[in-house]
Amino acid sequence: MSEEVGLDDFQDDIEGEQGQKWRGVRLEDISRKRSENVDPQEVNLDRHVGLEHIDPNTPYPEWEPVDGLSSTKRRFEAGDILFAKLRPNLEKSAQPDFEGVASTDIFPIVSEEGVNAKYLLYRLSSKSAYDYARRTSAGTRMPRTSWNLFSNFGFDLPPLEEQRRIATVLHDVDQAIQKTEEIIEQSKQVKKGVAQNLFHFGIGEENTKQTWPGEIPESWDVIQFSEIVESNRNGLYKSEDAYGEGYPIAKMGNALENRVLDMSSADRLELTEDEKEKYGLQKDDLIFARRAQEVSAAGDCCYVPELDELTVFESSLIRVRLTEDVNPRFYVQYFEGPVGSRSIERIVTETSISGIATSDLLDLEVALPTLEEQNEIASILWDFDMQVKKLRNEAEQYKRFKKGLMQDLLSGTVRTTDTNIEVPEEIAQHG
Repeated sequence: MSEEVGLDDFQDDIEGEQGQKWRGVRLEDISRKRSENVDPQEVNLDRHVGLEHIDPNTPYPEWEPVDGLSSTKRRFEAGDILFAKLRPNLEKSAQPDFEGVASTDIFPIVSEEGVNAKYLLYRLSSKSAYDYARRTSAGTRMPRTSWNLFSNFGFDLPPLEEQRRIATVLHDVDQAIQKTEEIIEQSKQVKKGVAQNLFHFGIGEENTKQTWPGEIPESWDVIQFSEIVESNRNGLYKSEDAYGEGYPIAKMGNALENRVLDMSSADRLELTEDEKEKYGLQKDDLIFARRAQEVSAAGDCCYVPELDELTVFESSLIRVRLTEDVNPRFYVQYFEGPVGSRSIERIVTETSISGIATSDLLDLEVALPTLEEQNEIASILWDFDMQVKKLRNEAEQYKRFKKGLMQDLLSGTVRTTDTNIEVPEEIAQHG
């Protein structure tokens, strides 16, 4: 059975519980748009939700204070569904548990009696709803749908009790995703505190000293970075017509949050034998961002793990290959940590685009513990990164599971009838 119905082409009803049936409806039949436009400085509301505060396929929006906002906004109440009408391909919809004002590029949608608003949130967060919004959008650079068109979106609506149970199942998965992401943030904060301690006091030291890089353990040396660099090279530039097939090329966008190169999704290009030799990456290489980009700051450092195939790096990167008597995984953590990151900030040149020069990077003074201490610190901090990576994989698994569940539950392929799903008050209160 297809999940979506057209304007005048509703599907056969699905038999529901106690003889009740799913019925074909349009969005305008079971909801309304809240249309109260307000000046944020003239209403007693302190929270603003813009498009940037809603993450794709995430029902919990962020917000910012209304201080300084002057343009007209749209008022919303707690429990309203906020659906982004601008660029619906970004798939942004959410349901705040607070009142406030929203961008006028967002529809605040209110469910009518007999419709569970939490269920409607998931219904409007489905692929078919986003597809419909895309098809009814106008404009090339900034496509928008309109309420007059989007409100004609048609679908099958289950009885209220079944709506609540469907919403409960999907809400439970969202709670698991949110909890996992909270643990990720907590792990990152704990790592930050541990790194602060390790780079100031080392392993069990009490005495510190002030150096150009900052406060470090008294026993650590300070050297020029070039002293532990075996070789360095700026990356490869090739015209766009060279891209398509061939070998993968690393960009700073391929760096994971834990600063490890991930080439699972990468552009490819044709290479000469000389280019393969000059620009090929090896395990334990470090790559630095030469300039600020959308995904990275100037000077960000990334570690190169074992790669499945020959990989080169683009011109916005600097490859650094360290000498064998130091641990490159330590220096990835060092340049991310409180001492090394501040040192990098001091060599960033602020022009129209922030950047670093290779010569300045090589002249940088860096801390040098013993190799044994480097290994121990790297191991401690790497464990945090591996834990975060594991949690991120779990969150992605939950998201894939939710996507499949939404398809099955909202289409009626999988039913919640004859189940013992207990609907919590936070779902029931939405209708």
